[in-house]
Amino acid sequence: MLESLDGVVTEPIRVERAATGGAVGRLDDGRVVFVRHALPGELVRVTISETNKKFLRGEATEILEASDQRVGPPCAYAHPFGCGGCDLQHASSEAQASWKQSIVHEHLRRIAGLELDFSLTAPPSKAEGSRTRLRCAVDDDGQLALRGFRSHDLVSLDECWIADDRLKEAFATSWTGAEEVELRAIGEAEPFAVVRRETARGTLFEICSLRGEPLDPSMQSSVEVRGHHYRVGPRSFWQSHRDAPGLLVDVVMSMANVAEGDHVVDLYSGVGLFAVQLAKEVGPRGRVSAVENSAYAVRDAAVNTQGLASVKVREWSVSPRSVNDAVVSDDVVIMDPPRTGLAKGVAQTLLRRGPRRIVYVSCDAATFARDLKELLDGGYALGDLRAFDLFPMTEHVELVALLDATS
Repeated sequence: MLESLDGVVTEPIRVERAATGGAVGRLDDGRVVFVRHALPGELVRVTISETNKKFLRGEATEILEASDQRVGPPCAYAHPFGCGGCDLQHASSEAQASWKQSIVHEHLRRIAGLELDFSLTAPPSKAEGSRTRLRCAVDDDGQLALRGFRSHDLVSLDECWIADDRLKEAFATSWTGAEEVELRAIGEAEPFAVVRRETARGTLFEICSLRGEPLDPSMQSSVEVRGHHYRVGPRSFWQSHRDAPGLLVDVVMSMANVAEGDHVVDLYSGVGLFAVQLAKEVGPRGRVSAVENSAYAVRDAAVNTQGLASVKVREWSVSPRSVNDAVVSDDVVIMDPPRTGLAKGVAQTLLRRGPRRIVYVSCDAATFARDLKELLDGGYALGDLRAFDLFPMTEHVELVALLDATS
């Protein structure tokens, strides 16, 4: 039986390299430790937080030799065993970029068998206050909180450094009785909160001001992206970084390179962020089929695409069956799946249907590499790969790839 080392402080460990979930170090017996709040090259003592058969996890609780890329975290909650939301507040901007690129390189090499050079594009906005959506738990005193890393433990907050400044008022409000509060400051409309409560009648959602006052349930966000005003309902997905929608529209449109009369299939289409822009390019003789399984997002997409006759919004789950029905040879496919990547069988169905071009948007390097390998093995060629730093202070990266059919 494996002896648990949880809570044990190790002898000094030399941190080797960046990895998902913390930098890699090793115990004297060779076992791997994923260390949060450390940087490559540092010598640290680690307090172990998790032990399993393959590796350990821990937090760098004493820095014996610091990297010259170490900085003081700008947020008071970013410390060992503190808030689990930001992984890299102790790293300089250069070290963060290097960390993210290293993780993407490793996933592409290990999973997809690719050795690629790519650029990491930073958004124009500063990191502080860049996040327009923040999902919070609520502690026993009604205070907003985030969870510790891989933990159900709550870290109560008086503020969140990464969140939009307009959301500050919510941290002074009591949310007693709520299970979860999602704060939204999307676009120029009034910020609000989506409050989830568990009652005898089941789960209830309420739209509230940041002071906790009930608002009209039809409350929505309105945001302008590249000349179009989008409606975003309180239950619909929207990119969390304020610059993400515009940056992603620009790169997707450039890679898709659609022409008037083209047929485009927009999988995981959400509220129509890409569909609207694609419809303007394909014109009245073209078609855009937007496929989305969220009824909330589909309703928003119907409003956002009003007046664009070439767009058809379909409330479908993205599955082998729906892809088989929506995609034909010579189509252009745009897909922006959740962090879990493509559902089982979707990549193989795409290979059978044979669209001439695929633009794949992903927020998870591991599932992206998995799906990319399947598509490349099936006959597509990687024409371009771009990476965007849309999750500052974390190890996450937004990736966009162009895949062209080779036959």
